[in-house]
Amino acid sequence: MATTSGRTAPYQSVRQALRVLETVAGHPEGLREVDLARRTGLPPLHLPPLLRMLCREGYLRRLPDGAYTAGETLLVLGSDADRRRLRHSKLQEALDALRDALGAAVYLARYTEGELELTHTSDAPGTPLVNEWVDFRSAAHATALGKCLLSQLDHDGRHDHLTRHRAARLTSRTITDQQALLGALDRQPATMPVLDLQEYAVGTLCAAVPLTAGSTAGALGLSLPISEAHRLRRTAESLGRRAAPALLSLTL
Repeated sequence: MATTSGRTAPYQSVRQALRVLETVAGHPEGLREVDLARRTGLPPLHLPPLLRMLCREGYLRRLPDGAYTAGETLLVLGSDADRRRLRHSKLQEALDALRDALGAAVYLARYTEGELELTHTSDAPGTPLVNEWVDFRSAAHATALGKCLLSQLDHDGRHDHLTRHRAARLTSRTITDQQALLGALDRQPATMPVLDLQEYAVGTLCAAVPLTAGSTAGALGLSLPISEAHRLRRTAESLGRRAAPALLSLTL
């Protein structure tokens, strides 16, 4: 009899774990241990070690109020919508942490189907976003993000973009000559941040670094007010060091 119990114990634990996970999945707001015991019918002595194991493996997450909710591993095993939500949440957390570390608003963009797409941003009261007074998609020639993305295209791709989006003069510093723009993009070192020194908006400085995987061009940028010009290059270099390796797998 003891031998039979030993052989069936792992299967029983799996069934109990599945019961807990099914119960938690139906209550995204979270359930306390006493509620889980009541809803699952599991013996009170069996539940605490089971919950510890499920938390350790990432299937559950214990909230500050003591309730249990779905963990990252469980979400990843769920639907495509769950995976997208998890990816978005983790990426936003990373961008928010980067914003706080840099003391600057942060932007994430990619170049897809011939257009610049701003996909994520992170700002705070002390680190506001740039006022998008001209659609970023039409201002790639004047923004650090845009120039960083264009620098990752081949010559034909850059020429095509600048033909479809004529370089308008947004400030006195904006480069509008197409040949000058193409030449600047050709000379941009791949290892150096791309800078926008009041080319898009007076009083605003920006920097961007590439995030490239396969054929997809991506860029991570930051913005600072002109009053903080003294720390632009240092912060831009820190952006590349801190963010690119951590965010690459999440963003592209």
